[in-house]
Amino acid sequence: MDNLTLIAIASIITAGLTIAIGGIGVAIGEGRAVATALTALAQQPDASATITRTLFVGVAMVESVAIYCLVIAMILIFANPFWNHFLTLSGG
Repeated sequence: MDNLTLIAIASIITAGLTIAIGGIGVAIGEGRAVATALTALAQQPDASATITRTLFVGVAMVESVAIYCLVIAMILIFANPFWNHFLTLSGG
């Protein structure tokens, strides 16, 4: 097995793990945020505007982690910086 094959295998596995772990973390974080917001809304219905606004900002920040994981996975699969290095070493 040559170096390019090893880089391809490592990139695909790392991209998959990045999406899997990042997706699980984001899903757990968003679920806990929504559950806590619903509890707060049930206890203090007068503060619903503030709680909802804060919830949406928090969920957007949590979701940005999933977007970063997606970007890293796409870079590893389609624009891997190690490809060019090993292509020049192999003379291809």
